[in-house]
Amino acid sequence: MSIVGPDPTPLPRYPRGTLLLVGLAAATITAIGMSSIRGILAPVLLTLVLSICAHPVRVRLEKRGVPHGLATGSVILVVFALLSGFFYVVIVAISQFVSMLPGYAAEIHDLGVSLGEFLNTIGIGDSQIQAMTEGFTPSRFVPYLSGFLGSFFGIVGFLVIVLTMLILMSSDASYAHTILGQLSQRRPGLVDALKVFAANVRRYMIVTTVLGLVQGFLNTIALWILQVPAALLWGLLAFLCSFIPNIGYFFAITPPVVFGYLVGGWPTVIAVIIVYGVINGGVQSIIQPKAVGSAVSLNQTITFFSVLFWAVVIGPIGAILAIPLTLLARTFLVDSDPDVAWVRPAFGPTVETRRLLKAADVAGKNARKAKPPSSPRPTATQAPEPGHEG
Repeated sequence: MSIVGPDPTPLPRYPRGTLLLVGLAAATITAIGMSSIRGILAPVLLTLVLSICAHPVRVRLEKRGVPHGLATGSVILVVFALLSGFFYVVIVAISQFVSMLPGYAAEIHDLGVSLGEFLNTIGIGDSQIQAMTEGFTPSRFVPYLSGFLGSFFGIVGFLVIVLTMLILMSSDASYAHTILGQLSQRRPGLVDALKVFAANVRRYMIVTTVLGLVQGFLNTIALWILQVPAALLWGLLAFLCSFIPNIGYFFAITPPVVFGYLVGGWPTVIAVIIVYGVINGGVQSIIQPKAVGSAVSLNQTITFFSVLFWAVVIGPIGAILAIPLTLLARTFLVDSDPDVAWVRPAFGPTVETRRLLKAADVAGKNARKAKPPSSPRPTATQAPEPGHEG
């Protein structure tokens, strides 16, 4: 009786185009499924990011002799109190804005008329102008804002999910070191990628939060000095939009520009633009990249697309958490798999990519310096050199 060995024939390899289409189809189905449960997925993902940021605080408390239960409970209460306080301030600011909005009915109407006249000068029809300018009345804005304030049970449900997940995640985090040790025996690449992800997200969120608070505070003071209505609300909006890369600045500046025009005209508009350009633009373009460093390392195209993608999938929370969620996806799909590590530079410049770019720039400069200057060609009108006459 003969023993049949393993078949040496290699398994058929599918075309790369087929694998790409299957991957895109799987990603689409996953995104649709996530969007269908956004009501519970958004607070869970927010809690995950908050837990990652708060974990080192609990570890430090335990190292200083604080009992495990007390350290975990203290971190949970502080994080939840800060989150609840923020929601409370937002609700108060919106309620004040709703109460004072009818007082600007005439100014808003005049703004709509001015906008309609401008649109008419560039060839837009009257029916389209009327449809666009009908929304320039406080009665159109108030229902949306009142609906936000009226969704009390939605806000409470959101906070309940966050509090519950904070308690559970913080309790489970006590086993994190042991679990990672077990996983490192079989999947060391995955463990290293998860550690790098946690450190990078923690650094990005803490730096962005601190700088966002500074932006929001300075914006509020500046708008209050300029007598722009609802300065506190626009300061909170600037803080939230600091987490949205690329387009958050425009979301933050639009409302104060509009209401600045209503109360002070073009001088106030110019002042608001200068203030936001100096404060928000300077922080987001100069200070934040240096403070964050290479913790994110996503190119601008992927960063912008991630904001749009996560906003569509899980709503406004997705736009705020676009960077951490994209880093999480990259961790599982790319960073933890050595077989696809070669595609990592396509997501954003790595240390090696920056080194190669710098070396190429230096080589180019040296080549330009070493290139001898071209001698001018003699023209027909130039006299021949002595000794060369016929």
